[in-house]
Amino acid sequence: MTATAPALSVLAQGWCALSLLHGRIEAHLERALEAGHGLSAREYALLDVLSRQHDGEGGHLQMKQVADAVVLSQSATTRLVTRLEDRGLLSRYLCPTDRRGIYTDVTDAGRQLLAAARPTHDTALRAALAETAQDARLEPLVRALQSPPTPIAVAA
Repeated sequence: MTATAPALSVLAQGWCALSLLHGRIEAHLERALEAGHGLSAREYALLDVLSRQHDGEGGHLQMKQVADAVVLSQSATTRLVTRLEDRGLLSRYLCPTDRRGIYTDVTDAGRQLLAAARPTHDTALRAALAETAQDARLEPLVRALQSPPTPIAVAA
């Protein structure tokens, strides 16, 4: 008698496909960013997120917001920030209005590295999507990613 694996539900199949797509894209980005700029995909994502914050009301992100944006735990995000700070790509300082808060900013060196890495990231992303679209299981997801997002109506 042989054991057979139970059939996956449509939802589970979709989740597996999405997970596979994410893994392939991230691996492609990881190789390109590491080879071209000495950055991991997570380091790039962190620099990118932090480069979009601004001065003024609500402009600086709290560590929890940064962690959510780069899809890491707060402790892993703190370790990543420390690593990039040690490399001179980020700096931390106390919030001027709340001494308990600590802000993280991208340094000039970090902005320069991010600017140099952005074209590599975008090229690698396009290449990863084109390659992954060759897999019939993943092609519908790639197509969905390449479609413009539908605007969300806000109720009055």
